[in-house]
Amino acid sequence: MTETTELLLRWSEGESDARDSLLNRLYPELTRVAGRHLANESAAMTLQPHALVHEAYIRLVEMDRVQWRNRAHFFALSARLMRQILIDAARKRNAAKRNGGIRVTLAGISSGPDQLQTDVLMLHGALEKLAAVDADRAHLVELRFFGGLTIRETAEVLDLSPATVKRRWEVARGWLYREMKTGPDSMPSIEKS
Repeated sequence: MTETTELLLRWSEGESDARDSLLNRLYPELTRVAGRHLANESAAMTLQPHALVHEAYIRLVEMDRVQWRNRAHFFALSARLMRQILIDAARKRNAAKRNGGIRVTLAGISSGPDQLQTDVLMLHGALEKLAAVDADRAHLVELRFFGGLTIRETAEVLDLSPATVKRRWEVARGWLYREMKTGPDSMPSIEKS
């Protein structure tokens, strides 16, 4: 058992010292993940990587009785929370100013030669469509893109082989690339594997 997993298990048992130690241990990695999502933001975007991590941490602390399994489980839940924070910020910004969505570069998703830039709400919409067709692949994208998990870590969370995760990741990011490039009115099909 790794020290991170041990801290997570102690946090599950209610030890706030373990929670605080865990945050100190994983903070730099969480900040890198958040920074990757915010790297290509417009100058008007005020959310910074540290603020995104802090907001995710606050939401994690407010969750009662999470039974942590391991580091990958922690990053999976952190990924989901960061995604929701970015969506909430984009919605708030769009409500305040038309076409003011948060912009992110989908370097981890783009399967085409050009780097597709889109807003978080467009990505969210595409992920929701993907979830309607294939919820497992949508969850995989969430783990890889928002959580920054490696193929091996994603395989651990999803209880799949790394080869299967890699294959599904390629299909899912290609699907999302086409969906986001063609717009919200189309619904490409996705093959199962």
